[in-house]
Amino acid sequence: MARLKVGILISGRGSNMAALIEATRDPSYPAEIACVVSNVASAAGLEIARKAGVAAVAIPHKDFPDRESFDRAVSDELEKHGVGLVALAGFMRIQSPWFPQHWAGQIINIHPSLLPAFKGLHVQQQALDAGARISGCTVHFVTPELDSGPIIAQAAVPVLAGDTAGTLAGRILRQEHRLYPLVVRWFAEGRVRLTAGRVEVDGVPQGATLLFSPDP
Repeated sequence: MARLKVGILISGRGSNMAALIEATRDPSYPAEIACVVSNVASAAGLEIARKAGVAAVAIPHKDFPDRESFDRAVSDELEKHGVGLVALAGFMRIQSPWFPQHWAGQIINIHPSLLPAFKGLHVQQQALDAGARISGCTVHFVTPELDSGPIIAQAAVPVLAGDTAGTLAGRILRQEHRLYPLVVRWFAEGRVRLTAGRVEVDGVPQGATLLFSPDP
């Protein structure tokens, strides 16, 4: 059976990208990374991808007059590589409505909070300021509304006494590196369905799966 071709969008070091690339080294993993695209030419993740033998290209958004023309150029690159799933991995660029509509049902993102709580940026500090006792990360479908697409899976991380935004972010990131490859596997196995705005995953009791981890 052919492996699902995944295209990853990054803006920086791409640690979730690296976790996905590492997962694909297992011959039994049902997906492969077809290409990595960054809107920042100096993004460290591009070189990491190239060293791993993955096609990596920079498409600077500043070279385009508006968001949609940039998004269409990125889409063309993804389609050139036969991508069937787009994974945002630290892609710090708000997309035009055209992009998630064009890739509807085939584009996902990982966000470092338990959505719908704490959208946008600086989410670990948001959690600390709110006095949250549990934080974590969420993989969700991407829609035109920021950080609001249907939830596919979540991993929970406790907020500890004395946590800073940095220490909490580090523990959440370790769970991101576990959760994202798992969700991509589900897609590659054809187990993810979106019905009436809700996610169902074959073989998983509930669609929006909360994965509690023993890692504090």
